[in-house]
Amino acid sequence: MTPDEKFTRYVKRSLIGFFLIFIYYLVADIFLPVTPQARVYHPVVQISPQISGQVTNVLVKNNQAVQAGDVFFVIDQLPYKLAVEQARLMLDDAELQNKRLDTNIKAIEAKISAAKAMQHEQTLLKQRSEKLYQQNAISEQVLESIRANFEVSKANEAALEAQLAEAVLARGELGKQNLAIRHAANQLAQAELNLSYTQVRALSDGVVANLQLLDGAYAVAGKPLLAVVSKKADLIADFREKSLLNMKLGSLAKVVFDSRPGEVFDAKIVTFEAGVSTGQLNADGLLTTPETSNRWVRDAQRQRIHLALLDHATLISNMPSGARATVQLLPESVIGQWFGSLQIRVISWLHYIY
Repeated sequence: MTPDEKFTRYVKRSLIGFFLIFIYYLVADIFLPVTPQARVYHPVVQISPQISGQVTNVLVKNNQAVQAGDVFFVIDQLPYKLAVEQARLMLDDAELQNKRLDTNIKAIEAKISAAKAMQHEQTLLKQRSEKLYQQNAISEQVLESIRANFEVSKANEAALEAQLAEAVLARGELGKQNLAIRHAANQLAQAELNLSYTQVRALSDGVVANLQLLDGAYAVAGKPLLAVVSKKADLIADFREKSLLNMKLGSLAKVVFDSRPGEVFDAKIVTFEAGVSTGQLNADGLLTTPETSNRWVRDAQRQRIHLALLDHATLISNMPSGARATVQLLPESVIGQWFGSLQIRVISWLHYIY
């Protein structure tokens, strides 16, 4: 065989091999989809204080495991202790003010009793004076003076009744239901709550990550100061939309982690993501912005799925957030599952190299 014939044979074989590989790729992309775009994600909680103040004591270290209730850091408590004391003084002042109002009410009630006695006396005097006037025993001027005194006594009693009503209204309800007491008690409860916020605590278990906080830093309410990586974990994978054509909830999968080359783990699809950020429209009052691209063939859209390991459910909880993985989805056919298992096994061996 001449060199030209050998070269021609090699070219033909190469073309046939390339064609077979291309056909396999097209078929596998639909029936045996695989993606290296998979990661382990842990929910990350940003820890923000609910009050502002200077940090006086950082009680955790970077990468330290914490449990719910553990204290991360303490904010200067002195201003908030003073606020609690001030609120208690306001509560005591409200109680004292209510006692003063009670005393005032009793004094007005005593004045009303005296006014009623005076009015009774003026009533009797008026009645006697009218009889004496009819008998011409007193003058009309004296009678008018007595009548005027009677009206004055009635007006005094009415004024005192109005004062009593106003005093009772200012006093409000008795006991802890009194409005002033409730306002002061609410201020005290808020001050005590703010004091408790000076100790910033963990609400769930996790690991402190990227800690840069030091004693003396000024904490601003609502501004994150550190992050906690939760022990809960989620395995996600991004596939082209076409690759998910034959997949459904519960479909089997094989997973290979970069940190564990040569090991293949069984998994299944638990959820399909409802959408991606590029599919979100905001009601911002602006006109639409059509997508533009100079490429003849645009990039394929990827959709996200969530998976769960079948026999090693807690494995990913011990992996760092962002750990890479490769996911092989399996069809329902036995032959397809065999090819898929072989394909992911080859990939697991390649992870020893890269």
